[in-house]
Amino acid sequence: QVQLVESGGGLVQGGGSLSLSCAASGSAFDIVTMGWHRQAPGKQRELVATITPGGSTNYADSVKGRFTISRNNAKNTVYLQMNSLKPEDTAVYYCYAYVRLTAWVHKYDDYWGQGTQVTVSS
Repeated sequence: QVQLVESGGGLVQGGGSLSLSCAASGSAFDIVTMGWHRQAPGKQRELVATITPGGSTNYADSVKGRFTISRNNAKNTVYLQMNSLKPEDTAVYYCYAYVRLTAWVHKYDDYWGQGTQVTVSS
């Protein structure tokens, strides 16, 4: 009953910036952790960044210092500001949410967006 919709992907030159956003919608859920993963052609999906409700963040080593994750709890939205982009950042970026389903006393589940393409040219 939870859907995630990403926006903000596109084509950018190396050294440029892009901002991604992801809004969660549905019913009977409370979002716990939100984040972003990415998958490049021929590579495994990898974690990019996560953020807890309290604002604690975690970044992949490859993006530390360049990407910033944030969230607006009132809007159930997570953002990813990507600066100093490199061609190796090219991938499909997937929004992620770990949620508590409030129709049950104790039940959690993972949800994924459909992905948004980010392409960084040289």
